[in-house]
Amino acid sequence: MKKQGKTNAFDVLRERGFVHSTSHEKEIREALGSGPVTFYLGIDPTADNLHIGHFFALRAFRIMQDHGHKGIILIGNATAVIGDPSFKNDMRKMLSQEAVDKNARDISNILTKFLDVKNTTIVYNADWFKNINYVSALLDIGAHFNIAEMLSKDIYKNRLGNGLTFMEMGYMLMQGYDFVHLNEKYGCTLQIGGSDQWSNILSGVELGRKKQKPLMMAFCTPLLTNHEGQKMGKTEKGALWVSGGSVTAYDFYQYFVNAHDNDVERLLLFFSDLPVPEIKTLCTKDIVLAKRTMALAVTELIHGKDGAEKAKEMSAKLFSGDTGGADAPTVSVVCPSRSVVDVLVAANLAKSKREAREFITGGAITIDNDKITDVEHVVNKNECLVKKGKKTFLRIQIK
Repeated sequence: MKKQGKTNAFDVLRERGFVHSTSHEKEIREALGSGPVTFYLGIDPTADNLHIGHFFALRAFRIMQDHGHKGIILIGNATAVIGDPSFKNDMRKMLSQEAVDKNARDISNILTKFLDVKNTTIVYNADWFKNINYVSALLDIGAHFNIAEMLSKDIYKNRLGNGLTFMEMGYMLMQGYDFVHLNEKYGCTLQIGGSDQWSNILSGVELGRKKQKPLMMAFCTPLLTNHEGQKMGKTEKGALWVSGGSVTAYDFYQYFVNAHDNDVERLLLFFSDLPVPEIKTLCTKDIVLAKRTMALAVTELIHGKDGAEKAKEMSAKLFSGDTGGADAPTVSVVCPSRSVVDVLVAANLAKSKREAREFITGGAITIDNDKITDVEHVVNKNECLVKKGKKTFLRIQIK
């Protein structure tokens, strides 16, 4: 997001759809309009990468920065060990401190691509929790939390009959204390995060009030969902990760260029810098162009201008029938049998042999422009271009 002079960051976020809920809307807007505000976003390093949902929240973070506010990224290498029980039917898989710390380092490196590094402070909550003993935590933090109120929250209701542990209940206390600690050390007065974290986020606002701190506020962004309310970012290959070799620029471009027409305007508002009136006009006049503009914008944010342009060109060639060869995304697989079923599974074009057979008998598989309908077909070439359905192309190198 380009700098907008004296425009209030909250107005921009509201207009572009980033504001879902607020603790003190009037006060937040006034604070963001009167001077630099120190705010924070928390990320638990439960993986060594960030997905598109994280990136959505980072867009709001960057808009705040571009309007002159001071951002803190809190990487929860203490809270990630405990695990957030929010909306989970079972206890999350526990990670070792070593695994969490490695993930934290990897995520820190990724963040430098997307944020104003000079105006970002990165902190790790293990740095302060390691110095708090159990009795002190109960007295200083636990005394301010009411168990009945906590159990009334939607985030815990599904777990009450499935073994909700005291350890997991402590997650909310830890996140609440994070906000208080950042307020005391950095003067942080605003927390942002996804709407699925709203109860945890409010715990910090309330803890600050009970400890008689200056007004601490929060707002949350909506979850990144499609027009039907389903979370976006899940593909046949897994999550849309924003770094690493698991998701190519082409995959990103194809995912978004295939978005439903009803989602295009929102995605342009979220992931492009186009003015709002221009976005609305474009979506009304030419939804196909709007969709390509949106796909290019989000891919450029993740993979840079060159990567996005190459992905756009690759997509155009593939779907015009000019497959060329080198332009298609490429994967190398080990498949001694050379069976088309095994090749599809090895290349992650099918989740199982059964699914691969269904694709083949249903006429969804083409290899080097030849439709394959025989499940016993053997791929004799060391390299081939596979098309699945109308939208998935993959050049497979077989070893």
